[in-house]
Amino acid sequence: MNLIQGYDPDTLRELVDARECMVRLAEIENQRSLPVLLERVWLLKVLDRLDEALALAEETVRQARMAGTRKDLLRARVLHATVLQNRGSHAAAAQELATCAHEAEGQGWAGIAAFAYQHHGKNAYDAGDFDEARDSFKQSLFLRRSAGADDSELEKALRAIEAAEHRSAVEPSVFA
Repeated sequence: MNLIQGYDPDTLRELVDARECMVRLAEIENQRSLPVLLERVWLLKVLDRLDEALALAEETVRQARMAGTRKDLLRARVLHATVLQNRGSHAAAAQELATCAHEAEGQGWAGIAAFAYQHHGKNAYDAGDFDEARDSFKQSLFLRRSAGADDSELEKALRAIEAAEHRSAVEPSVFA
């Protein structure tokens, strides 16, 4: 089930049907597997229930650390960082996402590294650092290509690069 209907061209955040997300959240409310916990965190995040999302994201990272694989832990940490981003904690999110991206690259996990770089770019974009965002999106695109991602994944990265380049040209960066 794909609940993402598109992406906001100004914020690059997911566009979802809140009612469908709430229905899905109710369906999986009592399940405790790691994939379901990750989905619940994401649903709470896109529903802007950030305090609940943060608490559950922290629990999910702990569970992944104790019972998951290293890949599971990286996915949980990336999701946790996206919650931090949505709460406005851009520096903490940037640090966590960069660490996750470098660790995944070091392990040769291009797909997870691309995922972390994409979110690193979204965090930088959200913080107004459009040059950093563009660089992270380009790294994500490179890794997605090397991992053999499908055209829709490549298109997402290309659109994010275009958005960052446009915003960089239009708005002076506070980081320049």
